[in-house]
Amino acid sequence: MAPPLTVSTIDRRLSGLAWNYAQKGFTLDRKNRHIATVLAGIKRKHARPPAQKEAIMAEDILAMFATLPYDLHGLRDRAILLLGYAGGLRRSEIVSLDVHKDDTPDSGGWIEIFDRGALLTLNAKTGWREVEIGRGSKEKTCPVHALEQWLHFAKIDFGPVFVGVSRDGKRASEKRLNDKHVARLIKRTVLEAGIRSELSEKDRLALFFGHSLRAGLASSAEVNERYVQNQLGHTTVEMTRRYQRRRDRFRVNLTKAAGL
Repeated sequence: MAPPLTVSTIDRRLSGLAWNYAQKGFTLDRKNRHIATVLAGIKRKHARPPAQKEAIMAEDILAMFATLPYDLHGLRDRAILLLGYAGGLRRSEIVSLDVHKDDTPDSGGWIEIFDRGALLTLNAKTGWREVEIGRGSKEKTCPVHALEQWLHFAKIDFGPVFVGVSRDGKRASEKRLNDKHVARLIKRTVLEAGIRSELSEKDRLALFFGHSLRAGLASSAEVNERYVQNQLGHTTVEMTRRYQRRRDRFRVNLTKAAGL
């Protein structure tokens, strides 16, 4: 017997049905009172706060990329971790990048490298947006330097930025990586770096996923949250706050401000 679906899964599948209907010239109105009433009842009875993946913090990233080899595999995966973390990128956004605009039909964006950093132009969930990634304080941990090293030694000057590598770690292919590679990379390096080692391997694997990079940036960056919101491409600051695992709660005390 299949396990019961979560409320978010039901909601997502309903959206998928509506999209499929629209492609075939039909209409599935989610606001129809019969559909809306049933869905509202399900949410009232079964809804719970969304399960959040653990945030990967700066010290975790350092430990994770220290486990990587010093061949093309390692150069590529270091660039993925650092770029994904500093840019607050989704795993699909990382692997969809091309070197230049219009390099490939399946491109989801492209990169431009400047003296002070890299500019990523992304076709994201909320539309086209630009992500600025400044250079780090040290070459070893600089995402832009890691990206430059990867592109240089992999001899990539056209097409997908992140591609497969031969088993011996000496040659880059032309085939774009799947976004599942990012998830597997995070899980593998989390284990090898000993992060949250007090937990079982199963629990550690369940805690970390692709969104852990975005949550890490949102939780670590000591700047006005509007800058973080813009970097993550969120339309509201409330959405950004869902990613902040270490928010400075109660910094503003409206109770005292109101005279109580």
